[in-house]
Amino acid sequence: MPHEYFNNEKYEAEKYDGYLKTYESSSLKTTSTLAMLNFGQSVIFSVGLTGIMVLASKGIMAGSMTVGDLVMVNGLLFQLSLPLNFLGTVYRETRQALIDMNTLFTLLSVDTKIKERDLAPPLSVTPQEATIRFEDVYFEYLEGQKVLEGVSFQVPAGKKVAIVGGSGSGKSTIVRLLFRFYEPQKGNIYIAGQNIRDVGLDSLRQAVGVVPQDAVLFHNTIFYNLQYGNINATPEEVYQVARLAGIHDAILRMPHGYDTQVGERGLKLSGGEKQRVAIARAILKNPPILLYDEATSSLDSITEENILSSMKGLVQDRTSVFIAHRLSTIVDADEIIVLNKGKIAERGDHHSLLATPGSLYADLWNTQNSKILNSRNSPVELQPERLSQKEQERKKLQEEIMNSVKGCGNCSC
Repeated sequence: MPHEYFNNEKYEAEKYDGYLKTYESSSLKTTSTLAMLNFGQSVIFSVGLTGIMVLASKGIMAGSMTVGDLVMVNGLLFQLSLPLNFLGTVYRETRQALIDMNTLFTLLSVDTKIKERDLAPPLSVTPQEATIRFEDVYFEYLEGQKVLEGVSFQVPAGKKVAIVGGSGSGKSTIVRLLFRFYEPQKGNIYIAGQNIRDVGLDSLRQAVGVVPQDAVLFHNTIFYNLQYGNINATPEEVYQVARLAGIHDAILRMPHGYDTQVGERGLKLSGGEKQRVAIARAILKNPPILLYDEATSSLDSITEENILSSMKGLVQDRTSVFIAHRLSTIVDADEIIVLNKGKIAERGDHHSLLATPGSLYADLWNTQNSKILNSRNSPVELQPERLSQKEQERKKLQEEIMNSVKGCGNCSC
């Protein structure tokens, strides 16, 4: 929990105590008001009953009334008093019902910004024609705070295109716009030649599979979360995508296997396990378009390589867009688009971008590999005989990585 990470348990407890104090005060005020109302009604009823009984008794003594008249007056007074005892409760419940109705109608009157056109046709797309095209797209979350400025590019059907850039350059925004979580202020987005504004929202999102950077899981079993990509999938299909995502063996090692509860938002799983679940259920959805928003950021290099190798066959026939910070995951992309300050700064494949003098992509690549280079050129060299077996294996692996990086013919790193 965040408050435990920062030793703020006392602060949170005091805040909660303050909220409870406010609730207690309001509750006491409500109860006191109702008690005063009931007490007032009881006093009035008692005084009235006493007065009527005295007058009726005098009438009987005077001979103008009978005992039956006294019983009738007493019964009528009780019939009048019983509804009055509930007056305070009924008033309070009526007021609460009016408040709840007002909240409900306010919620119903909220107008969504993403609107589907009347009688909009469904998006008709197959993997062979799932071309994505951004045409002069401008977008800003807040007025005056531009995120995308005139972005135009095309992702051919069946190709793998990667989008890279610094933080805040608009990479994840492209995914959100394509899935129609937001609408661009200017420009158009097309899938298979159809403007996504003119097609049914449900069919659009059915055709696009997303692996988000922050994978949110339901408080249920691992099997439930995997099958959520396609609730009609058979158990064998779920197991198959789990194998492709490299999580099947890890699940079987758990005490309850696929029936293991993942906890609220998947807190019982590691970050890498959550990302693998997200990858698996996106594969299970089997859409013609796949979007990966930093899908392997929480995985170790070996698991990442295994998953990417398994997915090569899957993305061959699908249009795929990779949002990446770790450039090693998109070296094989058909095209790499480099964003800078909301605009396309560079585009090309891995080798051509590295060979371009002053390339922003080359700077990003060199920055990510600088740690390996620095460790290679470090003046302090430990003697092999003084290293443990694990350290020797780590050093050997590091040297192999260095040799592979330096052996790239077109690398300027």
